[in-house]
Amino acid sequence: MEIKFDEKGLVPAIIQDAETKNVLMLGYMNQEAFDKTLTTNKVTFYSRSKNRLWTKGEESGNFLELVSIKNDCDKDTLLIQTKPVGPTCHKGTDTCWAEENTENFGFLSTLENVITERVKNKDVQKSYVASLFAKGINKVAQKVGEEAVETVIEAMDNNDELFLYEAGDLLFHYLMLLQAKGFTLKDITAELRKRQK
Repeated sequence: MEIKFDEKGLVPAIIQDAETKNVLMLGYMNQEAFDKTLTTNKVTFYSRSKNRLWTKGEESGNFLELVSIKNDCDKDTLLIQTKPVGPTCHKGTDTCWAEENTENFGFLSTLENVITERVKNKDVQKSYVASLFAKGINKVAQKVGEEAVETVIEAMDNNDELFLYEAGDLLFHYLMLLQAKGFTLKDITAELRKRQK
């Protein structure tokens, strides 16, 4: 791999969790740190403050296990995907931005949070979610079944707009059913990962 080190012989290395895709930290590597990372499969940096190589976790045990290394288009920044063992930041947080290193599904995670909040508020007069949950899990499950049938019917037709509408309804109610059973999308992805060959 061709790497363009700066005038001090360093290259920035962005550390990303290979599974959650969250950025965990930024460090710097020289050629020796890069080579040691490849040899040990534990991410090693060049510490600018200590003027020496530093393997993340050498004191705390919170190593960054190497998954992959990519170079950017200019060959002057590395993206290192890792499997973190424990918190990444020296302050004890998951990331150096004090964020939790949890899997995020973009808008679907936002939607899950909205469902959670509406269930918690129990405002059955104003919230469709709260009113459906108040009727019990059987009604939530029944609604998923109805939406699944409607989605299948629209899939066999040629109206893509109606299909997407029904598919959206199905996914929304499926997220509700997951919560009614005490699960989230993270539980589903964990189940599917177990099946991956």
